[in-house]
Amino acid sequence: MTLPQTGPRPARRTGVRLAALLAAGALALTACGSDGGDSTAGDAPASGAPAAGSLGETSVQFSWIKNAEFAGEFIADDSGYYEKAGFSKVTFLPGPVAQEEVVATGKADFGLSNAVSTAAAIANSGFPLKIVGATYQKNPFSILSLADKGDIKTPQDLCGKKIGVQDPNLSLFKAFLSANGIDEKCLTIVPNSFDVAPLEDKQIDGLVAYLTNESLLVKGHGFDTVDLPFADNNLPFVAETVITTDDMIKNSPEKVEAFLKAEIEGWKDACDGDTGYEAGAKLAVEKYGKDIDPPLELKKEVEQAKQQCELLVNTDETKANGLFTISPDLIEKNIASVKAAGIDITAEELFDTSIIEKVYADNPDLKG
Repeated sequence: MTLPQTGPRPARRTGVRLAALLAAGALALTACGSDGGDSTAGDAPASGAPAAGSLGETSVQFSWIKNAEFAGEFIADDSGYYEKAGFSKVTFLPGPVAQEEVVATGKADFGLSNAVSTAAAIANSGFPLKIVGATYQKNPFSILSLADKGDIKTPQDLCGKKIGVQDPNLSLFKAFLSANGIDEKCLTIVPNSFDVAPLEDKQIDGLVAYLTNESLLVKGHGFDTVDLPFADNNLPFVAETVITTDDMIKNSPEKVEAFLKAEIEGWKDACDGDTGYEAGAKLAVEKYGKDIDPPLELKKEVEQAKQQCELLVNTDETKANGLFTISPDLIEKNIASVKAAGIDITAEELFDTSIIEKVYADNPDLKG
């Protein structure tokens, strides 16, 4: 079975060498080289918190290449938040890969994915996983079109159009059609790689894209773009979700709590206005993603960092409850979206919010 992923996305129009990325991901799984920073945490651990390094090493499977999408993780490492939380080292594993399988088979302690992908892995493959927190309160999936070509502003505008869809996102796209009452037969699905060139060359009318990546990329190339966000059109679900195993939650809850605490601290800094946006983007370009080919572009990474914080990470709910929290109402909406994707799963089978709740109970200063 091909699992829907958080969505492989290109770094620029010329495209990313997907085979090379996958090979790099495979090598990272067999030889977990550290991508952790050399910084040390100067603050003493809070009362009751694990001593620095006492929890040993940990690893995180990313959903994509090491760009600004993971600004919070880069800042958490570079600023020593993981170490302060108790870890001796953190290893960042690059995507795109099937994150759920990597985590379920113990090749990484944590993974970053999305509700639909993880639900499919649990329901269809029996992976013992849970979502324990969500970086993105809204998913960034969109139908991207050009104003002078597809001009797709509503779900109904899809009919009669040629839509480029990546294979890992096919089931998600069909769920979007179903959620909006659109008959698949009224449009043409064009198998597409992860390049935006077919859209820019007007070979297709629309493309399944990320608001924080392809949309910025195409606009940066000088095109007048139109986005049709899934989250605002009957298919809301959380993304860049933190997943881990049932065994980890049961037997090492202190490790999960420490990881989430460091994540929150990193993302608070990453979303702290222009200073945070630039800091996370620079770490992506100059440190963690410096070996990416073709190279990351700082201007685009800063814009991505800003857009994801303002559109996806910070919401009215996170202002009230804190980053990475998932409210009961949002969980209910996610389950409805997952069911629209044809996946039969309950909230209890997909989510476990007990540890993120404990993080804030133990560290109320993290809110706000």
